[in-house]
Amino acid sequence: TPLGNAGNSGSEDRSTASSSKALGATELLTLEKESEAARESALRSMEEVMGYNIKATDDEVGHLMDFIFETESWDIRYFVVDTRKWLPGGKKVLLSPAWIKAVDWADSRVDVELTKDQIKNSPVYDPHQPVNREYEVQLYDYYGQPKYW
Repeated sequence: TPLGNAGNSGSEDRSTASSSKALGATELLTLEKESEAARESALRSMEEVMGYNIKATDDEVGHLMDFIFETESWDIRYFVVDTRKWLPGGKKVLLSPAWIKAVDWADSRVDVELTKDQIKNSPVYDPHQPVNREYEVQLYDYYGQPKYW
């Protein structure tokens, strides 16, 4: 099954225009309720979680930089983690969403059930090579995780 890359051009301006009009108490209360509802929602855009820190069981190891999805079903199979800021000689690695322990929306962090050393020594992800079954077997065998297929 082909896997696709979600991509992130980084060219989009994430800033918002501010209004010169002051908001009244009713409008502020409405915005607060909408913001609270958004925080409690289980749905998030991929763009929103790009850049979230990835925390292993023992330390932070990188940040979420991209997603790999199955092109037929649109299932997210992997997220791409860039470890360069946290690990000397860092690299890009793939982690399965099934290995997520928790997501801390307030702290922009994804906690995974893997150690820093496991991620540090994991198979390298080369974005110029396809993610094929051979690579997936190597990845799942390395982490000792049950395969999704």
